[in-house]
Amino acid sequence: MKYIKSAYLYYLLAGLFFASCNNDDIKVTYLGGGAPTLTLSSTSDLVLTKALEDYSTIQLQWTNPGYSFSNGASTQDVFYALQIDTTGSNFTNPKMVSIAYTNDVSHTFTVKELNTVLSGLELADFKPHSFEFRVKAALANGNEPQYSAAVKINITTYLDVVYPVPAKLYITGDATPGNWMGGGDPELTSQKFTKVNSYSFVLQNFHFVGGSGFLFVPVYGDWNNKYGFTGAKHGNNASGDTFKPGGEDFQPPVTGTYKITVNFKTGKYSIE
Repeated sequence: MKYIKSAYLYYLLAGLFFASCNNDDIKVTYLGGGAPTLTLSSTSDLVLTKALEDYSTIQLQWTNPGYSFSNGASTQDVFYALQIDTTGSNFTNPKMVSIAYTNDVSHTFTVKELNTVLSGLELADFKPHSFEFRVKAALANGNEPQYSAAVKINITTYLDVVYPVPAKLYITGDATPGNWMGGGDPELTSQKFTKVNSYSFVLQNFHFVGGSGFLFVPVYGDWNNKYGFTGAKHGNNASGDTFKPGGEDFQPPVTGTYKITVNFKTGKYSIE
């Protein structure tokens, strides 16, 4: 009887061992997913107006790509990016808009929100432009990306600036040929921007001398107003960043000649 019990226990343990080995050999493989489908509540021409900025405008919905594995449907988070670009750019425009969502499959824009988002493309206001919307879906770390077909719509934006636009704009600082301005100094025309539209200023062929900092000012020689970085002193990206009234000193790029663009519609500047 003892022998029978021992043999039974042996075969039971052996069965568990082989079952364990077989489970270890099971590999979970990725089976795929389908491209999401994007729909807009309307694709009729859309004219945005400031008077209606708090109202809802187009609603976007997209489908889950249905990622699956050999052991069943994926339970991982799905990361979406709503991409907006001008028609014909094929989503290669460096100013293309990309808005991130996690697991969400819809979004409704207010008029102001959509107008602000589209301002990132830096197009002329009060005239229609053709845009394309698409959704990119991916798993963690951007793995297994899937793209929806693009949906086209014509939209007219309105001018809505982040900060009031000054009549003039200058640059000052020890990273500039003129160094820091003094109170009451006369206008230094070599450091004066050209106003290129209702919200942007450009300074061409400007030579940075690699000093410690710079600022933008609307009146040269007047320290009552200035525009600086939105974060810590010298914490900005040297090729461009955000600015605000009363901000901190900007960090300059390395010594060289650059084009500087300051955009009061987006609250950003760039150095090329």
